[in-house]
This record gives sequence, C-alpha cells and structure tokens, in this order.
Amino acid sequence: MPTPDLHNKRHSASVLTIDLGAVQANYRQLASVAANAECAAVVKADGYGLGAVRVGQALASIGCRTFFTAHLDEAIALRAALPDREIYSFNGLMPGEAETFSEFQISPVLNSLGEIEIWARYCADAETPPPAALHLDTGMSRLGLMPVEVQRLATEPERLGGFSISTIMSHLACSDMPGHPLNAQQRDAFSALTIALPRAKLSLAASSGIFLGPAWHFNMVRPGAGLYGLSPNRENPNPLQQVVNLQGKILSVRDVDTPQTVGYGASRRITEPTRVATVAAGYADGYPRSLGNEGSVRIGNVSVPVIGRVSMDLITLDVSNAPHAGPGDMVELIGPLHDADAVATQAGTIGYEILTRLGHRYHRHYIEGTA
Repeated sequence: MPTPDLHNKRHSASVLTIDLGAVQANYRQLASVAANAECAAVVKADGYGLGAVRVGQALASIGCRTFFTAHLDEAIALRAALPDREIYSFNGLMPGEAETFSEFQISPVLNSLGEIEIWARYCADAETPPPAALHLDTGMSRLGLMPVEVQRLATEPERLGGFSISTIMSHLACSDMPGHPLNAQQRDAFSALTIALPRAKLSLAASSGIFLGPAWHFNMVRPGAGLYGLSPNRENPNPLQQVVNLQGKILSVRDVDTPQTVGYGASRRITEPTRVATVAAGYADGYPRSLGNEGSVRIGNVSVPVIGRVSMDLITLDVSNAPHAGPGDMVELIGPLHDADAVATQAGTIGYEILTRLGHRYHRHYIEGTA
C-alpha cells in the first residue's frame, strides 16, 4: 500500500484561494497613500493565516524591503525565503536568544531596559550583529519602553552606545476609529519621546493608521491587515482588494418535510418543508462555531443561512431558496460577496481572527502576482 501524502490536498472538500496579485495591489495602494514613507509589511501569524513565505516572496518581488513578524521562529522561517531583506521580530529579546537573532540576521524589537541591556552586552563581543529597533509605549500598556524608561535612556545614553538602532516605533490603539482622540495623543507623545533618542527611522502607523494622514506616517509605515484585504476602519468603504475566497463542498442535500431538528443540541427546529445541505467545513477548519444559526454563505448570487450548530467538520444550510444546489457543488464561505469582515460581523469578532484561524485542511490554491 502506498504511503499517503498528507500534504496533498487534492481530495479536500474545501478550497482556499489566495490571490497574491491582490496582496501586491493592496501593498501598492497602501504605499501610495503613505507616499513619503517606506512601506514595510507585517507577515506575522503565518501571513495572517495566508502563508508568510508566499506572501513575503510576492511582496519582495515588487520591492518591499522590510518585514515584521511576531515571534523569532516566524522570522527564522521567513529568512530562508527572503535572504536579503530586513526582518524584525516584534516580541522582543529573551535571555539566551541574542546569538540566534545574530545568526539569522533578525533584528530584535527591544521592549524594555532589560532587553536593551541583554542586546548591548551581546553586541559588545559580536562581530556583525544586526541593527535593533526600539519600541515605545505611547498608550497601549502592552509592550514597549514606558516614558519613564525613555527618559532614563535620555539621561544615560551610554546604554544605547554599543549597537545600531535602525528603527524607533510605537503602535496605535484606536486607528480604526479615525475620530478617536487617542490617535492624536499617541502621535504627539511619540514625537516628543523620540526627540531624546538617537536618530533612526520612525514608525507609528499600521494599516488603519496610514489612512489617518501624513502626520502619522513618519519615515515608515507597517501595514498588516490591509495587505490581506481587511477594511482599514469602521467608518468608510473598504478601498482594498479582497484576497481570500473560501469554498466548501456540499456533501448531501435532503428534503425535510416533517418537524425535525438540525445538528448537535437540537438548536434549530424545522417546522415547515426545508431543503438542508451539509457542507464539509467546521470549526476545525477555522469556521467559527459562533456562526451556528447566525451565519450565511453564498451559492452563486443567493445568500443562504447557516442552520443548527457549526460542528467540528460540518455545517448545515437552509438551501430552500437555492433549489439547484446539490452534492458536489461549492458554496462560498468567504469571498467577494461575503468577505472576511462580513463573516466576522456575523460571528461577533473581527476579520483578523477569521483569517488567522483558517485551517490547513483546505486545499490552498495561490493565484500568482506579478514578478
């Protein structure tokens, strides 16, 4: 008996299509809005669930020079595919990691005085360590140097004397809400704090922040979600192209003409003649369980509701208004007429979570972009 190829998904009942050309178009659009700043790319969480290596290569081919990941392991995996690009790891420098950062020429984003001390001590004896970035906390209270720590660096500049600082960055908390007062407060705080630090590229805006205007762009912007087609803010139409199309195969269709319940927990009761289709996708594939009795999918131009609970491998649909749907047909779970943001609204979450939870049981099909 031949050994099965677990990476060959030609028998998968669901297909995830990722349009790398649309990713490139979104990068160009975001770069044009921030025309006076360098445009980097955030490819953490495996490129927001879409494949960091494939996305990174597509963006590098059109000129993106700088990439950000969250974890060091993500950066190392990306380095093999992008040997000549700058790669940063947001989550800082832990004891024992400095040599690995240097070996793979990954730039650490330093988040505390302790991390600065570790990196400076390592760089004192290292031959060619990569430059580092400094992260300032201007209002998120997560990672980054607090203002009191920045003041300490200003009065003790020798702490930063042993290594090169390429970038100083912070992160906006409310940039998807353009009118929120914290946006201007963080911009002003960032400007004030960086005056006391060595000269370096300044970076504040991610995808949503780019659309706040030039005052937030500084020297470099760092789009993430926008590259993958997610809407930059809650108030305006999405100017970006859709990247993802997720289709699931109908396994069966049955006519229920007597009172009956659907799925686990009998959460949906059918009281009139209904056509029920079962589709091969579930929460194990990243389709949110919260969409049970709440979500909808598309069959052609027709919207049909999810009925019953979302289970591990299956969802059930009321296809009474799509009489031609049958076994083997594909339904659109995420796509141009029902994008990740729309799915997220139905699920009570955000588009980021929808994309990053997409599973690996789908057959992944990439539409190549330009070279």
